[in-house]
Amino acid sequence: MDHRLSPELEELRRTVEEFAHDVVAPKIGDFYERHEFPYEIVREMGRMGLFGLPFPEEYGGMGGDYLALGIALEELARVDSSVAITLEAGVSLGAMPIHLFGTEEQKREWLPRLCSGEILGAFGLTEPDGGSDAGATRTTARLDPETDEWVINGTKCFITNSGTDITGLVTVTAVTGRKPDGGPRISSIIVPSGTPGFTVAAPYSKVGWNASDTRELSFSDVRVPAANLLGEEGRGYAQFLRILDEGRIAIAALATGLAQGCVDESLKYAKERHAFGRPIGANQAIQFKIADMEMKAHTARLAWRDAASRLVAGEPFKKEAALAKLHSSTIAVDNARDATQIHGGYGFMNEYPVARMWRDSKILEIGEGTSEVQRMLIARELGLAG
Repeated sequence: MDHRLSPELEELRRTVEEFAHDVVAPKIGDFYERHEFPYEIVREMGRMGLFGLPFPEEYGGMGGDYLALGIALEELARVDSSVAITLEAGVSLGAMPIHLFGTEEQKREWLPRLCSGEILGAFGLTEPDGGSDAGATRTTARLDPETDEWVINGTKCFITNSGTDITGLVTVTAVTGRKPDGGPRISSIIVPSGTPGFTVAAPYSKVGWNASDTRELSFSDVRVPAANLLGEEGRGYAQFLRILDEGRIAIAALATGLAQGCVDESLKYAKERHAFGRPIGANQAIQFKIADMEMKAHTARLAWRDAASRLVAGEPFKKEAALAKLHSSTIAVDNARDATQIHGGYGFMNEYPVARMWRDSKILEIGEGTSEVQRMLIARELGLAG
């Protein structure tokens, strides 16, 4: 399988690379230090069409696919992961469920604004007592026959893009009934921002991703029209499993970008920093460390592009997505640690990008499925799990 980019995708890569270095890099450190969402940068990303990359032109998208999205995410994450995760969550988790499972009316109502970046969407799946056990949903939604409205009650946590000034909707999973065997029927429901009873908590104080928006959400007798059901009732859990499979490719691309950014910064520093009368890059120990970092980033890139290519071709990709997410997140942490070590004391200073990358890397082994969950998925695809 040839993973070299077409001329169109290479042009996209160069365009996003220039944007990341010319627009994001000079400003993002200040946003990060202030724990402030970078609205100006996000608006520019919207004008570039990045939020619409994998969506059809008829809904305001760019007519691309997940490979195009991954390329953009990798280039952004080479400079900053807060900006990259804002794009990833806005596309994979905010807009993609509506594109894949929404009615024509829902698509025309929401997708054009989501694709333009005018509004952001969020994905309300994780709950405080659930964690990786996404099927243990406690949030409930009952249909009021008198008003033909869903009445939602519950809490969601760790939800990206859920409390910004431009957040337009959150799609939440909720128990809407019981199966014949007593198991929960989990459905997906669109909740517009500002709906009475829908409360967004203050931003979390996080280790990393400090310029992205992450919050807890609570729903107290929140009422939305019955038409806000996304897809079939009782199919919400299955829908979001598919969304997560695709999202893992996007996270793998983001992790690869962070890993490559660590190489970029280490190369620059190794050439500029002198010790004992010569650049530290002249020392074989540093050369070998950076060579290993480049090897890891390269193999991670091959992994996520392989998974994306299978998705685009309509082939099975669940195992490849899990492999890519597991490998790329692991080597992102490795490269961030090594880059910090190469920088020495300066690597511990927030003015250097590698300090930000070190703080941002760990969540990649947790978010959108922990590394342990990825191993479970891979084992199951290999026929080893019962």
